[in-house]
Amino acid sequence: MPPLFAWPPRPVAVLRWLFGFPGYLWPWTALYILIAVGTWLFLQPEIARCTEFEINWIAQLYVRNLVMLVLIAGAWHLRLYTLKAQGLQYKYDAAWPSIANRKFLWGHQLWDNVFWSCASGVTVWTTYEALMFWAYANELIPYVDWREDPLYFTLLLIAIPLWRLFHFYWVHRLTHWKPLYRAAHYLHHKNINVGPWSGLAMHPIEHLLYFSCILIHWIIPSHPLHVIFNAQHAAFTPAQGHVGFDQLVLTSSGKIPAASYFHQLHHRYFECNYGETDIPFDLWFGTYHDGSPESHHAMREKRRSIHSIQED
Repeated sequence: MPPLFAWPPRPVAVLRWLFGFPGYLWPWTALYILIAVGTWLFLQPEIARCTEFEINWIAQLYVRNLVMLVLIAGAWHLRLYTLKAQGLQYKYDAAWPSIANRKFLWGHQLWDNVFWSCASGVTVWTTYEALMFWAYANELIPYVDWREDPLYFTLLLIAIPLWRLFHFYWVHRLTHWKPLYRAAHYLHHKNINVGPWSGLAMHPIEHLLYFSCILIHWIIPSHPLHVIFNAQHAAFTPAQGHVGFDQLVLTSSGKIPAASYFHQLHHRYFECNYGETDIPFDLWFGTYHDGSPESHHAMREKRRSIHSIQED
């Protein structure tokens, strides 16, 4: 149970979780915020240009998003899978991605994952962003200026990863509903031994649901920077979460957390760990698997009881 949700309250542990290293803010959330700020300052079309849907500024968004995804997911893959800079050290699965498996496009797991991430993922992501910036330009959604309320602006920015965790858990549960799983989510689950490009390798239907996290800004007063951070957090964190290595080795004595072991178990066992541990929905709703034999036994017993009820 993360200290944020522990009872009785543990304020010191919460502060350590928020500001410690590694923790909620450091290093990864802070890094993604910096990327979003840089995007807003240097790579964002002026909002005044977005009053009409025009190919020039939308194409600018698309190229920007595509290049950034290739750089970030590609950097993870280059270091850990092409250069194999730390070999199998801290890797969850001793096998490497498939290069002769007919369930993937062209029989190649990496090419399949890159195709779905770029052709579908970047397209849907850019479409949502274009809609949001058009709405800001036409004053259709509530806007907040950081100079008028810097505290609210900052707190909302910091809270976006928590909103993403909430949204991801429920959308993920939805995609495991049999009709949606067979129509769309099966594509993502072709990746059992995952890599950084597996994270955003989804069917277009799932991308539409996944990136709908951005739509919260139609309700909550926000700045376009909040939209950029929300969208980029959804686009970039899957590469890290699916990187397949528990730790990223930086020096001979230094390392930082990399992938999500919790989500790795979801790809292994399917019917568990639909969210992440920072908001313990899985613990609350009985889908928690910590990798232990006890958790696996409990999951199998639950599955047997469900099948027994269905047969009756």
